[in-house]
Amino acid sequence: MKILHTSDWHVGKVLKGRSRAEEHIAVLAQVVAIAREERPDLVIVAGDLYDTAAPTPEATRLVTRALSALRGTGAAVVAIGGNHDNGAALDALRPWAEAAGITLRGSVRDSAAEHVLTGTTGGGERWRLVALPFLSQRYAVRAVEMYELSAAEAVQTYADHMGRLFAKLTEDFGEPGVVNLITAHLTVVGARTGGGERDAHTVMNYAVPASVFPTGTHYVALGHLHRAQQVLGPCHVRYSGSPLAIDFGEEENSPSVAVVTVGADQAARVRDVPVTAAVGLRTVRGTLEQLAALPVTDDWLRVYVRETPRAGLREEVQDLLPRALEVRVDPEMLPTADARKRAAQRAGRSPRELFGDYLDSVGHADDGVRELFDELMEEASR
Repeated sequence: MKILHTSDWHVGKVLKGRSRAEEHIAVLAQVVAIAREERPDLVIVAGDLYDTAAPTPEATRLVTRALSALRGTGAAVVAIGGNHDNGAALDALRPWAEAAGITLRGSVRDSAAEHVLTGTTGGGERWRLVALPFLSQRYAVRAVEMYELSAAEAVQTYADHMGRLFAKLTEDFGEPGVVNLITAHLTVVGARTGGGERDAHTVMNYAVPASVFPTGTHYVALGHLHRAQQVLGPCHVRYSGSPLAIDFGEEENSPSVAVVTVGADQAARVRDVPVTAAVGLRTVRGTLEQLAALPVTDDWLRVYVRETPRAGLREEVQDLLPRALEVRVDPEMLPTADARKRAAQRAGRSPRELFGDYLDSVGHADDGVRELFDELMEEASR
């Protein structure tokens, strides 16, 4: 059978105040085009369909249309909730999804059987998919208790609970002649972050070892980390990565989707198919003169400007580089901690002198700022 594995769409993302809706339309259209060309039997979307738990109507419209278009290719479509998604809101869409032939699992359900999906390809290959949405530490404990595995001990770690959940959900993976699959939204020990993930849900307290996935699994389709990669484990464990760079920390990533060919008696083979529709993200550094000499591109820019801090510097940079979404003074140009400490210790000065000391301590050399301060002081003292 053939699988198209994608994740971490983050529809609704706003980058430094700039909507990326047009990019998402283009990116998801390319993902659908890849599905039409590859003709997979199954499409897996491994979480973080949205960037926020309260998506706009426009974001919801785009996600539902993309899922419908993927289903329109003839593939079975399964999508799970990620840590950015509102699981209950995704579950509220289940009546629509089921009518459209799409399977949504936004949050953990009361019955373990709800998370074990089965199907048969047009060629007669049987498959079983464990679909587990993102679980917070609190709900991991609740899920263990709900499935009556055994009493959840307070001292157990998140990884312990997840291991027990997967053991329960994969009990039937020993059946011969079936392709056994898992999709989940989590961090696996040894995987590399992409640069734009939510730190609270990628720290080691949330990391699980790849050993939680049983050896009888043919392919594990993961979401959460934005870099496409295979993770060493007892079976084929893979992150598809995000189909676009989510933030500037991901500018070196190569956005793609994974196309997997696998059989009950055939090991998984994976091809990463590039997704190129999004605008690139790039970090540049330099003086105003150096920045002015940069070639013009359509990339969104993060700029570290090597100039003394002063009023209007951001505007000067953006006049030179209209695509600059983030402008910062290069840390090398900022005063040392000792200089700031000496300035703070000055006493017995007039407000104008103190303000002048402050400007000197942060490297401001713009006399216009001092003049504005004098005008304000004069106005306030009338």
